[in-house]
Amino acid sequence: MDRTFHPRTRRIALVATAAASVLLIAGCSSSSGGKKAEESGAAVSAGKAGTPRMTVALVTHQAPGDTFWDIVRKGAEAAAAKDNVKLVYSSDPNAGNQANLVQNAIDQKVDGIALTLAKPDAMKDVISKATSAKIPVVGLNSGVSDWQKLGLMEFFGQDETVAGEALGKRLNSEGAKKAVCVIQEQGNIGLTQRCDGVKKTFSGTTETLYVNGTDMPSVKSTITAKLKQDSAIDYVVTLGAPYALTAVQSVSDAGSKAKIATFDLNKDLTGAISKGTIQFAVDQQPYLQGYLAVDSLWLYKTNGNYSGGGEQPILTGPAFVDKSNVDAVAQFAAKGTR
Repeated sequence: MDRTFHPRTRRIALVATAAASVLLIAGCSSSSGGKKAEESGAAVSAGKAGTPRMTVALVTHQAPGDTFWDIVRKGAEAAAAKDNVKLVYSSDPNAGNQANLVQNAIDQKVDGIALTLAKPDAMKDVISKATSAKIPVVGLNSGVSDWQKLGLMEFFGQDETVAGEALGKRLNSEGAKKAVCVIQEQGNIGLTQRCDGVKKTFSGTTETLYVNGTDMPSVKSTITAKLKQDSAIDYVVTLGAPYALTAVQSVSDAGSKAKIATFDLNKDLTGAISKGTIQFAVDQQPYLQGYLAVDSLWLYKTNGNYSGGGEQPILTGPAFVDKSNVDAVAQFAAKGTR
């Protein structure tokens, strides 16, 4: 696969085929309904599944106040409503606690589990327990490098290294010379891969700055101090929308001329791009991640389908959002779905 990304990428071509096939299967309808429809494989009527009620647990590493996961959850809820699924959502940024939440789902004998792998080693044993209990498990968002070896059926998200490389190339085209990459959670493999990807392709100098993502005043002061210390920094790269918006304040407080780029969106972030206080964002479509993860478990339960054939991840990003296309995205961000 050609992994070269043009700096002005506008579309998410990587998922078009996979998403279309999912929707085609999920969108079939039958006038017969009930058990006959289920047996025929045409189990959706008038846009809602007529299949038996099933329960899916979605377990993420969401930290308090991180609006990114609200978008993931909305996508999951939309799929659950369509598929006659009871969705049980839980989260904890602590990997051990997240593993315990997965164990709770196993104990409740759910029909399927969707989870994130921000810290894959901590999830290994509980995933094995789920598969031993014959509960299908899929991954989303974090863990593109580990989902297969941990025994997950499918994965939905972006390749964080590729996304970082794309951003690094974009910095080159912007004429940047020195960037600081801000990581809000130490040990999160996906965040580390983003910054490593930036370093790989950015021809300038890159430094990594660790902040406490659960304490936004601390995030602000740490970035401010770094910018005051090093006036050569001309780009601040953050790994989430709330941190980018905080970085705007840091740049102002430090009297810095640094510009800001980020990964991920929310409605306030799209507004900042429109105003020019943030230059661009890398969008991985979290709504799509949540939607496809839940829908995939329904498809497996009702028709034995594997997205990607169980061999390849379904990529939902990256794509750039900047002033040239932000208006088209903003209308959806305002609804909390981008």
